[in-house]
Amino acid sequence: MSSVRLEKISALIRKELSLLFQKNMKVMFDGFMVTVTHARVAPDLSMCKIYLSFFPAGSANRGMELVEDQKSKIRKMLGDQTASQLRRIPELVFHVDDSLDYSDEIERLLGKKKS
Repeated sequence: MSSVRLEKISALIRKELSLLFQKNMKVMFDGFMVTVTHARVAPDLSMCKIYLSFFPAGSANRGMELVEDQKSKIRKMLGDQTASQLRRIPELVFHVDDSLDYSDEIERLLGKKKS
């Protein structure tokens, strides 16, 4: 499958999951914020890796527990939203995106070195 098509499917899944989390935030996540930072679809469309960022920063473990508990519900709701665009919804695999924490740590270390 072409990489352009995979990118379009990844962008669609990222957008729809973002909207889904935004609409159901209070119900699904006890009020803390979840951001979908990346979505990467496998070439055979069997799996999609979803990278999530949580706010406040210390809530990532609890957030991932809630997401994993509701994984099948999330996939079903995603399927309902994208039924006219995707025939088959890939298996969703969620990961914590810690790139912001990593970049903050690098900046902190660089700032410490300059002083």
